[in-house]
Amino acid sequence: MKSQATGSKLLQGAFILSAAALLSKLIGALQKIPLQNLGGDAVFGIYNTVYPIYTLLVTVAMLGLPSAISKSVAETEAEGSPGKGRAVLLRASLVSSAAGLLLAAATYAGAPLIAGFIGSGHVVTALRTAVWGLAIVPLLAAFRGYFQGLHDMMPTAVSQLFEQSARVAVMIALLLFLSSHGANAEIIAAGAMLGSAGGALAGLAVMLLYWRRHRKALVDAAAEISAASEAAQAGPGFPFHGASSTIQRAEGRSIRKLLAYGVPVMLGTLAAPLISLVDVFTMPRLLASAGSEAQAMVQFGVYNRGLPLVQLVTMLAGSLSVLFIPALAESKFRGNLSEIESRCRLSLRWFWLLGLAAAVGLAVLAVPVNIALYGDASGSGTIRWLAFTAAGGTVAIISAALLQGLGCVRAPALHFLAAAALKAALNLLLIPQQGIAGAAIAAVAAQFLAAALNVRLLCKTAGLRLRPADWLARPALLLAGLAAAAAAAGWGGGALLGAAGVTGRTLALAQSLLGVAAGCLVFAALAVRLRLLDEDELRQLPGFGPKLARAIRKLGLFP
Repeated sequence: MKSQATGSKLLQGAFILSAAALLSKLIGALQKIPLQNLGGDAVFGIYNTVYPIYTLLVTVAMLGLPSAISKSVAETEAEGSPGKGRAVLLRASLVSSAAGLLLAAATYAGAPLIAGFIGSGHVVTALRTAVWGLAIVPLLAAFRGYFQGLHDMMPTAVSQLFEQSARVAVMIALLLFLSSHGANAEIIAAGAMLGSAGGALAGLAVMLLYWRRHRKALVDAAAEISAASEAAQAGPGFPFHGASSTIQRAEGRSIRKLLAYGVPVMLGTLAAPLISLVDVFTMPRLLASAGSEAQAMVQFGVYNRGLPLVQLVTMLAGSLSVLFIPALAESKFRGNLSEIESRCRLSLRWFWLLGLAAAVGLAVLAVPVNIALYGDASGSGTIRWLAFTAAGGTVAIISAALLQGLGCVRAPALHFLAAAALKAALNLLLIPQQGIAGAAIAAVAAQFLAAALNVRLLCKTAGLRLRPADWLARPALLLAGLAAAAAAAGWGGGALLGAAGVTGRTLALAQSLLGVAAGCLVFAALAVRLRLLDEDELRQLPGFGPKLARAIRKLGLFP
């Protein structure tokens, strides 16, 4: 009964964390739209140049220690030694906070040097503003790791939502203030970057409130224990009070153990964002060679218009992928090879179809979506190319999760490194000839390379046999119907509304929504008719499969 309760708590915690991560990422992606609307493409370009670097520095500063803390705290709780868990939090938070402060100082001093590598001096001020977040986020992440080790995901979930909400609020407030006072693009972008520090402070405040309640619970529990040593160990005071002298004498060894676990995790986490970093360190310089640095930032901003839309799809895949890792690990533990093959095949096929559907829909509706969100049609051709990164990206993400569930942890990271290398080579080749459209083509190729390498290894590991009809022929018919429906509804409805006097961004928004609605309906209907959507197979998907099958059954789409 205890193991069942623990398993239920873990499943519930995973769902809470996934939902919060999805909502948090949704806020983070959509905040780029008001950023471009209020600041313009130049500010948008500077921000999207600096933010991936900030994300990289934060990841390095954390040293993978949140995962190490979570693992170590879970082990100490299982041993019945909560004092050791708090000592782990103390040591790890001190190390990661020190790393964050050192990186912050180095980034502030080296901002001109980093700008030189990027090829644009316009990013220096924003880089120096970003360092404030580096001083806060590592400590925030350490607290999150501690509570996750206790299997309590609510503090992490709530703090993530507060962090993102505060980040967007601070960013928009500073955008409005600085724009109204006539600040230039560099200062406005720096103000937008300051939102990251504001969000981190809000998230840390939430975690400290949860810690205060947690410490009070420990004190109350200690008061009920008759043994004086146990009561002293769990007593009140600073969050880390109560670590035993034995633990203190072993601090050096414990820190090395935490780093030995955390650093490989950190290196693996760095692999996936490398494609974005390739753009940061190649595109501004290559674009500036055909014009000025200022114009290069404008072009880079136009290029980034399509990325938040694609990220809405890939982040959904990323958030749902955590459901597949424990499911496959369980199947592997039981030695159920047929279940492993079935789950991998279904997962790949469905994420492939969803990624393709999103890509085709965005490509067809690129112009009205661009006008509706950003005010004009600049870069719509680039958005059409970037749309297809949704297909490769979703397959790359879900296949990486499936491989991790089967115990292949390093291979997906190496595949993303190979994809980043291809992106760099194609950027150097295509951007001088085709500008930002060349960078978009390079992004499509890189994502599909990562997906192909992951799928190839997955086929070998899980014994998969993928039929071309399931992956190419029937999906092509489905996508043709989706594209026709989206185009007819979008442009036909737009013509009627235009005749009625609706114009501008309102008309473009209506076209976009009509096209999306028609495309979704046709996608669902054709998926059933072409037998790409099977109720029994759908129910096998972990987590959301049975609920989705029931919902589609209620709509009457299944035969």
